[in-house]
Amino acid sequence: MQPKVIITCAVTGAGDTVGRSPNVPVTPEQIANAALEAASAGATVVHCHVRNVKTGKGARDVALYREVMERIRAKNTNVIINLTAGMGGDVVVGDGEKPLEFGPGTDCVGPLERLVHVKELRPEICTLDCGTLNFGDGQSIVVQTPTQLREQAKLIKSYGVKPEMEIFDSGNLWFANQLVKEGLIDGPPLYQLCLGIPWGAPFDTETMAYQKAQLPDGAVWASFGIGRNQFAAVAQAVLLGGHVRVGLEDNLYLEKGVFATNGALVEKAVKIIELLGTKAATPDEGRQILGLKK
Repeated sequence: MQPKVIITCAVTGAGDTVGRSPNVPVTPEQIANAALEAASAGATVVHCHVRNVKTGKGARDVALYREVMERIRAKNTNVIINLTAGMGGDVVVGDGEKPLEFGPGTDCVGPLERLVHVKELRPEICTLDCGTLNFGDGQSIVVQTPTQLREQAKLIKSYGVKPEMEIFDSGNLWFANQLVKEGLIDGPPLYQLCLGIPWGAPFDTETMAYQKAQLPDGAVWASFGIGRNQFAAVAQAVLLGGHVRVGLEDNLYLEKGVFATNGALVEKAVKIIELLGTKAATPDEGRQILGLKK
């Protein structure tokens, strides 16, 4: 096990969770307050999406990201901020015999536009989703081609930001390793093993262990499971020598029938980590592990 475990809290995400829990933050103020709550509870890193304040749907407006970051930094200058770069690859395939008549919710842009908020705001970390995925059980896919991903990796590197490579399936991991081999990812490479999202890699012990075994020497990795698997994934990742992620992006419940807050999810993760005999990393300890400059 790691002597210090990085806890990332993914505070809101872009999924259709608004209305399913009273605690999902929507406005920049709510998202920033959720991040501050998570940091106070022991999170090393806060992972932030933004949402349209009127509809609650996921957004990629630079002004919203800027407000979130400014509100966090006004009260906490130490927690590591990780901004998503996952928005902008959504395609809703048309029904029946008209697949190219893309449906509402399609938002597919190029690498420069997808990363404009990263270029302008320079968070310490941003995500890099490492492959195309059938997202859920309908007509939605999230598109990231190898050519696009190489260009995004080059841009992120030029901005001085560390990419967190999001791994949704085994092919994503194969390609992420290729990015490392090509020198497009500065060391130590950072991987997030995302388990249980339909229809990517399932959450189970064997899958996490298999993916961990495919990582290059010196890699830093974390993992999460969605829904009721969130805390099982915390324990499994710690036992396998990794870091962890919790938060309302991935799971709305503290236990069956009890709505969670981001702070409560982090507190429970801290308790699991300590019961297993290790400690949660502070932001400065996280920077040392990840090779970041504050």
